[in-house]
Amino acid sequence: MPLIAVIETAEKLLPPGLRARIVPLIAKAGTIVNDRSETGRAQRQALMAFAIRISSAAIAFISQIILARLMGEFEYGIYAFVWVIVILTGNLSCLGFHTSIIRFYHQHVAAGETALLRGLNVASCLIACLTATLVAALGFAFLFLFGDSIASYYLVPVGIALFIIPMIALGDILDGMARARGWTVSALAPTFILRPILILVFMAGAELIDAQHDATTAMGAALAATYVTTLAHLAQLTVLIRREPRVGASARRYQLGGWMRYSLPLFLVDGISFLLTNADVVVVGLFLPPDQVGIYFAAAKTIVLVQFVYFSVKAAAAPRFSAIIAANDHNALASFASQTTRWTFWPSLVIGLCALAAGELLLSLFGPNFTDGYPLMAILFVGILTKASVGPAEILLSMAGHQKLCVGVYAATLIAAVILYSVMIPLFGLTGAAVAAATAIMIESLLLHLTVRRTLGITLFAFARRPQAGTGAN
Repeated sequence: MPLIAVIETAEKLLPPGLRARIVPLIAKAGTIVNDRSETGRAQRQALMAFAIRISSAAIAFISQIILARLMGEFEYGIYAFVWVIVILTGNLSCLGFHTSIIRFYHQHVAAGETALLRGLNVASCLIACLTATLVAALGFAFLFLFGDSIASYYLVPVGIALFIIPMIALGDILDGMARARGWTVSALAPTFILRPILILVFMAGAELIDAQHDATTAMGAALAATYVTTLAHLAQLTVLIRREPRVGASARRYQLGGWMRYSLPLFLVDGISFLLTNADVVVVGLFLPPDQVGIYFAAAKTIVLVQFVYFSVKAAAAPRFSAIIAANDHNALASFASQTTRWTFWPSLVIGLCALAAGELLLSLFGPNFTDGYPLMAILFVGILTKASVGPAEILLSMAGHQKLCVGVYAATLIAAVILYSVMIPLFGLTGAAVAAATAIMIESLLLHLTVRRTLGITLFAFARRPQAGTGAN
């Protein structure tokens, strides 16, 4: 009834032209809220994930502005470079389990395999933590043996960062556990809202004790925030999962061989995809000084607001894809996959244009020299919009059991990206980095579109007239 009242009020108060536009949107929102179908549930999850992402984007954006203002371009560039490496290595340390756990959850639930489900929860956490700890140990060994060849201003921040990697990996696994169960808030809020807020809180604490405004202090704040966030998330999920009737305190069983065989290709898919997403910042850090890294990172962070639409739809679509595939309903899969492209593309277009319109103003908040990154935003937006036009294609392929094809797609894209970065950055600096990044995303999008169409018979494109029935999912 409240929604009907809103519609009636809008019809009475709004001018005819505006009313014709607004009232259908309100009615559509009401349909989504009240729809009890699985598609409606996925839409609500996507909207909730998008709301969290938008909130987190604002928090992250403000925190980056504060950090840049406190530290200046040089120290901020050091922090940005090291933090990207931490997130990258932590994600890779999951060995694909942060994604495969979504598929295995629905598979084991459908088969009534409670013991395997409980074993999966424990095994995925242990594998991620052990792998990340090994990676961190290798990092310390590298610093010990080759520290003299690394720029001195990177040594301490990198040393602190190595302690963060295990918690990043565990946090990604916990995100996957929550997403598999449709707990959107629990999956996204700790990483994307609580952690950046805590980084600011700990930075404020450092300010109170007159700590230096440098990358070392910022990485220390990130260390404390990551541990608090991840351990709190672990405690929360432990309580929630134990309350599930299907899990409870039953015995554990393990299928490490089967889980690993499925997860390792996903590790390659996610790893290469994550490398593609962050390689530009890393390569810029290898070729250019920290102040240039800071300008590029600020520009990328500003236009990346557009990608929150894609990640929100991806987070909501993965469990729905898995459930439809488990039900072997190919027509429903084709229909839902087509919907996800529209959910991704049109909001991305609107948000991207708004971000570009306000781009110079937003970059000026970081500092006067950061406005040099405005042209980079426009270049990067072209690539991001291309990716949005095909929706969460890699998730669809992975959930359908075609993760090995994703490996091929991303391997080809990564090779192209490395060549592009290696050629373009030395020649054209930051502009070359942005052009290389956008071109790599276009290559990735085209290959994913063609792969989905050939393997599943689904035309995954935002402008496709109508969905085509899938031919099967293995």
